[in-house]
Amino acid sequence: MSSKKDLMLGVFIVAAGVVILLGKLGVFGFLGRTFWPLVLLVPGLLLHVLYFGRRVSAAILIPAGILTVYGLLFLICSIWGWSLMGSLWPLLIFGVAVGLYEYYVCETPRPAAALPISLGLTLLTALIFIFTWLYTGAMYIIAFVLIAAGIWLIYRRKRTKGGKWSRGW
Repeated sequence: MSSKKDLMLGVFIVAAGVVILLGKLGVFGFLGRTFWPLVLLVPGLLLHVLYFGRRVSAAILIPAGILTVYGLLFLICSIWGWSLMGSLWPLLIFGVAVGLYEYYVCETPRPAAALPISLGLTLLTALIFIFTWLYTGAMYIIAFVLIAAGIWLIYRRKRTKGGKWSRGW
């Protein structure tokens, strides 16, 4: 063998050893568990690049918007914990709304049904967010706001004599 082939074989063997060692240390498992949403996010961004590079039609923006929103959502949950999905899951509906809205904005002539469907899905997402948050921690915030408003009204009543509140019921 020539020295060039020996060098290439040596580099290959060292690289294989490093890959095996990193695999045994769990590096690839961590990267796979944490950054797998890039499998959705990168194609979504690439589809946007293809459209804005004028290589594909505007219809490609529907899956591009969906993949981008889903990739970001799953990346956030992958990094900060999947318990967030309990309150962020309405973004799955919002991803479809984003895709349809991008299609509506960029297609000529404008598709008639895309905008109302997109706005309807966005409104549905907002309503589900409100009810989801009311079910979880937002009730505590509402309770504290009501308590603070009541205390403020009681305190204000004592300060203003001769006003509307001092006449009694």
